[in-house]
Amino acid sequence: MMPKNNKNTYVIRFQELDRSMLMLAGGKGANLGELYRIKEIPVPAGFCVTTEAYQQVTGNSRALNSLLDELAGLKAEERENIREVSAKARTVIEEMPVPEEIAAAVMSCLLQFGEEEAYAIRSSATAEDLPTASFAGQQDTYLNISGKENILRHIRKCWASLFTERAVTYRIRNGFDHRKVQLAVMVQKMVFPQVAGILFTADPVTSNRKVLSIDASFGLGEALVAGLVNADNYKVRNGKVTDKKISAKKLAVYAVEGGGTKEQEVGPAEQHTQALTDEQALQLARIGRKIEAHFGGPQDIEWCLADGTFYIVQSRPITTLFPVPAADDGENHVYISVGHQQMMTDPIKPLGLSFYLLLTHATMRKAGGRLFVDVTPMLATPSGRENIMNMAGKSDPLVKDALMTVMARKDFVKLLPDSDNAPRSRAAAASPGRPVENAPAIVAGLISSNQAALAASKQHIQAKSGPALFDLILEDVRQLQQILFNPQNLMMIMGAIDAATWINEKMKEWLGEKNVADILTQSVPNNVTSEMGLALLDVADALRPYPAVIDHLQHTKDDNFLEELEKLEGGQVAREAIQAYLDKYGMRCVGEIDIARPRWSEKPAALVPMILSNIRNFEPGEGKRKFEQGLAEASKKERELLERLRQLPDGEEKAAETKRMIGQLRDMAGYREYPKYSLVNRYYVYKQALLKEAEQLVRAGVMREREDAYYLAFEEFKEVVLTGQLDDAVIQQRKAAYREYEKLTPPRVITSDGEVITGRYAHDHLPAGAIAGLPVSAGVIEGRARVILHMEEANLEAGDILVTAFTDPSWTPLFVSVKGLVTEVGGLMTHGAVIAREYGLPAVVGVERATMLIKDGQRIRVNGTDGYVEVL
Repeated sequence: MMPKNNKNTYVIRFQELDRSMLMLAGGKGANLGELYRIKEIPVPAGFCVTTEAYQQVTGNSRALNSLLDELAGLKAEERENIREVSAKARTVIEEMPVPEEIAAAVMSCLLQFGEEEAYAIRSSATAEDLPTASFAGQQDTYLNISGKENILRHIRKCWASLFTERAVTYRIRNGFDHRKVQLAVMVQKMVFPQVAGILFTADPVTSNRKVLSIDASFGLGEALVAGLVNADNYKVRNGKVTDKKISAKKLAVYAVEGGGTKEQEVGPAEQHTQALTDEQALQLARIGRKIEAHFGGPQDIEWCLADGTFYIVQSRPITTLFPVPAADDGENHVYISVGHQQMMTDPIKPLGLSFYLLLTHATMRKAGGRLFVDVTPMLATPSGRENIMNMAGKSDPLVKDALMTVMARKDFVKLLPDSDNAPRSRAAAASPGRPVENAPAIVAGLISSNQAALAASKQHIQAKSGPALFDLILEDVRQLQQILFNPQNLMMIMGAIDAATWINEKMKEWLGEKNVADILTQSVPNNVTSEMGLALLDVADALRPYPAVIDHLQHTKDDNFLEELEKLEGGQVAREAIQAYLDKYGMRCVGEIDIARPRWSEKPAALVPMILSNIRNFEPGEGKRKFEQGLAEASKKERELLERLRQLPDGEEKAAETKRMIGQLRDMAGYREYPKYSLVNRYYVYKQALLKEAEQLVRAGVMREREDAYYLAFEEFKEVVLTGQLDDAVIQQRKAAYREYEKLTPPRVITSDGEVITGRYAHDHLPAGAIAGLPVSAGVIEGRARVILHMEEANLEAGDILVTAFTDPSWTPLFVSVKGLVTEVGGLMTHGAVIAREYGLPAVVGVERATMLIKDGQRIRVNGTDGYVEVL
């Protein structure tokens, strides 16, 4: 929408701008124009010097273009080069003359608004104040500027601020092209406030959408934004001030007559005075909600109070909030992250989300490309609360603590009496002291029936195509559900947990030993995931005698490397060893609960660094040696415990009882990993069949590339196959949304108010400076921290400690190379914990921000017995 009366669009008044004019007015300008249109919201008048003016002035400058070429080749780490080149770019821009037609257009507006008036001059970039990227504070603002020449000079300074060191570095880090980001300049009549500040329409600390947070200080708001002054803070909810903190406001920044600003000390009598009265805070909150409703989402609003009137000088979206799972019933809800339970907190593509939803019985909600379980019904009854607290207490104490915070708020989820047929808690229903009979035969039977069902699925699905394939997969998913939710499955998994809990509690009570079960679960039978890690050591052994093969692997990144091996001495042996591994484990990958993730069979190069690491770090036969060593340690610990127990009062009885529970633990613990192995096997069968359908759609010109199918839900995919029609705009929109979801960090627990509830560990007497976590595998180890965010980047040496965000089964082959484990996500029975115990690695999981607090290469101590990490 362009003003028709302008010959050019170098200068546009605020009332002629709206949010559709981003490329002309930048994010700040488009938002200001939109604000100007909201009735009864006072916005100081002004005009925008558009990006067309910026392009007219800078576009043909050889000197600037040469510097832009230099910047394009720099990385964010090259700080000195960035500083030097960006300083030259600023100088070039500040010295450029403003063409007469642009100067005349600016002067025309100044005459209209008052040539001698003072103005605030603000930069507005085209990649600024967007719903997905704020760029806050990247470009400059100048206050209290008056006079035509002075204003033109500061417009040039704003243009130049597109190339401050921080702005250039931000663009490099976030992948923005320097040439594509343009700058507009907002020239706005200056308001001289008594009080100013920032209003967030969602609490920036808790993310609660029902709580507004107001920061207020004396004088100009820019001092607060720049962090120069302390501010009062007011929290407003449902038309009431619910909390306020009045700061000692020792400093204020005011405009100076004749131009510019100055810092001024606040008198002792005023320092602790409220900057806003409660009624003014409520009035400002009402304005905030009106602006939020207009923009359709939470806003970060700059305001000022002058002579009793609130003026709004800027509003931008809050980009850091995690989206709220939508229930749309107006009731309070509490959601738990599925990703934290499944050790995969990355976003999942739409096809992956729909498959997970097909499999689960739980009430799920989608948000930010992740899944959340709605646990509100469980929290509404005493038995439900007992059940969920029992489960959360054993899996993730941070979730349990967060839920306790919610339950302490009596009015959030109302507690109803149990009905007569309410399920008893699992703790009451199954006595951990009673061993499960015949566990080895049950486990063997479950594995055997799983394998038979998988073979039948593969045979039936490979024979189908078109809509009939989708119907068959749907039927197969229902069968898979029955297998996964078979009561015997749960009996084996819970039986292992109960046995471990019983052993740990009794050995601490009777012998004073902590977390004994961790040693007893080393090298248990039937753990398909730990076997996978040891099997890759055997692959390394097969390749070890052939230098030409090893040299080739050190230089290849090609996923077709298996075919190239045959030309080398030992290549046939190497290929067969790797292929045999892929035949058994090739359906696995990082983030495997998302069916869209590339499997090892699709991208086998992902295994190469781990194979080379095994060849480098271990002697032949290490796989068998590790298993036997773990077995020996578990057996030795069992003998030691039983001998010590026999010395106690009622010792024979205690020893017999303990022996039974150790047997139960070892018989059942390995099966914990099998259901997921069974699931990802089926996923790979489904995926191969669905990709064939996608390839046909690509050949028919319906779909651009077969991976576009990942951005369709299962039923949508079927509809495209049925109709041969696909709206490509939907695919592109979902790809863009997925890229934004990747930047978000999902919370463990979030409410329908959008509030992120953060749990805490109940640790006593942690060493000074220690970082708390959940102890999941006993022992204390010191070593070099290797902070690894992507498995394929792992370059481990024997004795390293792996520090990462999360691990799923695909990370297991790395565990054979390390001496300890630290993760940000995890619980007692999540993958990393189970495998760490089986391999005898001290491990602490659920360590918040571990990959930021611990630096790669630092020496650290991991205490897997008491649950903390120390940086040495």
